[in-house]
Amino acid sequence: MTAAPKKRFGRYKILSAIGAGAMGEVFLAEDTKLERKVALKILPQKFTVNQDRLNRFIREAKAASSLNHPNIITIYEVGKFGGANFIATEFIDGETLRD
Repeated sequence: MTAAPKKRFGRYKILSAIGAGAMGEVFLAEDTKLERKVALKILPQKFTVNQDRLNRFIREAKAASSLNHPNIITIYEVGKFGGANFIATEFIDGETLRD
């Protein structure tokens, strides 16, 4: 995993790992500035040297942030910390589709 639980990632405190996919790892984190739980998707640093993968990550964030619907998560922040790009989104607690 990119970030260990209970570690800080910028203003976010990593609470636990949620999962991983082709575009990075997702963590449950606490936004210490706004005092709310978020899903923090971090693109591993090794992928930032691949411009196509980085562009895809940024496109994904922009596309998701342009949507406004009660059944779609809200994007809170897109940024870079310690050389790693990330997306902070609304955290929805519940079962996964797999469950």
